[in-house]
Amino acid sequence: MHPAASGTTWSGVRARVREDLETAKQRDPAARTSVEVALTYPGVHALWIYRLAHHLWNLGGPAKLPARLISHFARIFTGVEIHPGAVIGRRFFIDHGMGVVVGETAVVGDDVLMFHTSTLGGRSMSKGKRHPTVGDRVMIGAGAKVLGPITLGDDVQVGANAVVVRDVPANSVVVGVPGQVRNRPATSAFGDLEDPALYI
Repeated sequence: MHPAASGTTWSGVRARVREDLETAKQRDPAARTSVEVALTYPGVHALWIYRLAHHLWNLGGPAKLPARLISHFARIFTGVEIHPGAVIGRRFFIDHGMGVVVGETAVVGDDVLMFHTSTLGGRSMSKGKRHPTVGDRVMIGAGAKVLGPITLGDDVQVGANAVVVRDVPANSVVVGVPGQVRNRPATSAFGDLEDPALYI
């Protein structure tokens, strides 16, 4: 069962909400309490609304229209646009949120962090897989554009404003326009993020 669909029972919903709040508090040093996160974090709100839209999208048929309407409302309300067809794993966190876009065929792993104005977008208008696949524990910096049906491996860090149009192997840093892959220092850990531009 897909992670977004596994929280459709009330107990599952409550567990997922608690996990989302804890994730925000772990990832954002400015987060103080669960109540504050629940009331004031647009990235968390966008994720909650996405889950409802994604559930409807997966029902297919006439349910796809309300799914799109709900995701459109989320875009207006939060400034974050997540297509209901995207597949998003657990403990996904969007910091600040404004301007984040996740396309329809994007697949996002667990423990992924995206900053404001970053994009998982396409490079063509063809149907089928046209958005990125993102591994686990990936960080996508502010303003970064990850475009096309490419793959970011596990533990990748994408620098702010990088434009990535080719696959990136696991445990790498990618910076610049177009994105250039650099080896990630062994001492760097996801829990202690630094600006990937430091590794140029």
